[in-house]
Amino acid sequence: MNALVSVIVPAYNASAWIEEALLSIIESDYRPIEVIVMDDGSKDDTLSKVEAFAAQHDEVRAYSQSNSGPSAARNHAIRLSHGKYILPVDADNKVDSRYISEAVAVLESRQEVKVVSCRADFFGDKTGEWKVPPFSKQLLARKNMIDTCAMYRRSDYDETSGYMEHCVAREDWDFWLSMFERGGEFVRLPDIRLHYRVRKGSKRETDRNLKHQVVDSINARHGAYVERYLGGPLHYHRSWSRFINLFRTVRQVGVFTRWLDGEIFFARRNTLRRIDNVVVKQFATPTLLRGIWYGLFGKTKARRSYEYAMRMEGLTPKPIAYREVRIAGVLRESWYASRESECSYTFNDLISAPQFPHRENILESIGRFTATLHQSGILHRDYSGGNILFNEDGSRVEVIDLNRIKFYNKLSQKQRLRNFERLNIDRDALYTIVSAYADAMNEDAEYDCNYVINHRWYKHVKQGITHLDD
Repeated sequence: MNALVSVIVPAYNASAWIEEALLSIIESDYRPIEVIVMDDGSKDDTLSKVEAFAAQHDEVRAYSQSNSGPSAARNHAIRLSHGKYILPVDADNKVDSRYISEAVAVLESRQEVKVVSCRADFFGDKTGEWKVPPFSKQLLARKNMIDTCAMYRRSDYDETSGYMEHCVAREDWDFWLSMFERGGEFVRLPDIRLHYRVRKGSKRETDRNLKHQVVDSINARHGAYVERYLGGPLHYHRSWSRFINLFRTVRQVGVFTRWLDGEIFFARRNTLRRIDNVVVKQFATPTLLRGIWYGLFGKTKARRSYEYAMRMEGLTPKPIAYREVRIAGVLRESWYASRESECSYTFNDLISAPQFPHRENILESIGRFTATLHQSGILHRDYSGGNILFNEDGSRVEVIDLNRIKFYNKLSQKQRLRNFERLNIDRDALYTIVSAYADAMNEDAEYDCNYVINHRWYKHVKQGITHLDD
């Protein structure tokens, strides 16, 4: 008995074409098939047309979901499927009656083959054959040559994370990379078996405007695959990637591989990702002049962060690794990875929060912690609210963002007291911090407090910072 094939059709506002697509599928010379249509929250009558079609054809089932995109619709439909083989078909395309049987024959006879596609032609606003280059895994690293409408085993799909639902475009390319990351072969049938509709405003047309986002996504999700075949990352000028990577050198200290994985929880000039219990900081790409300086002469921010953290054991989250990428000697990318801090609050949480639990104890702990830094000859030149961490009762304090730290044999009193200038908090809180600091340093608390207050006031009154009036 033949194996069941599940044909997956995501549909969004496809009323004008959906019946034509479904008719081409059920005219297949292969049985058994099930056709699962997932309406993606269409605003037209797509769903009602599919339901009417399904009422006349037992192979067809209609489902709907709130609008979530084609990847989510495909994944949802596949979860509802029962077939050994999966064939996605877009709602505005058509398939030849022989496509399914020919693709199944290849997969049944050749276990090493993971994906079977076919030649295709255009109809609608464009006609003629869709010319694509011969498949190779190396070429797949920089461009897609497999249409979404290609057959594969459900078991191979289950080995991936499915179609990426957050992809901005080219989610089919992302999916094929996931399929071939674990090996396997590809077969393209020799005859035209797919008819691809070209129309103004189609996804194929709009995706072309998202090239940079697509390249960034491919590097983030499939960096190991891309590096294996291109010798480095995919570049925005994709066809030049392998040549550019000939001049690419990577320096890494420490053991870590998942530099572009994980959840982004901060993205401004620099980007922070959380991966399990690790935080990865990706520094912004430097200007050309800074890239030359960091690449040839100075220590990078990532390297300084790692080396300084190694010298500051117990005062900052534990360092894991850093990574630098240079092209022709010029720094282009750098990362620093450390353990995620156990401290879940920052100094900023204390500002304008007089009822913060254990606030007095926490402020005193920060004062004593600052004294520990200074007694160790450590001057953090960006000692500000977001870079001072503490736990819920202040029993642990840490500092982050280390690349601007300076180490001294001894700090002058003026250097030390001016290090409080970025702590923009009310006068009473600042007195509490500095009093605890002075006590730890065995200094006159009244002098230290007055110096810090006066310096803070003089420095920031012109900038409109008013916390010291509180």
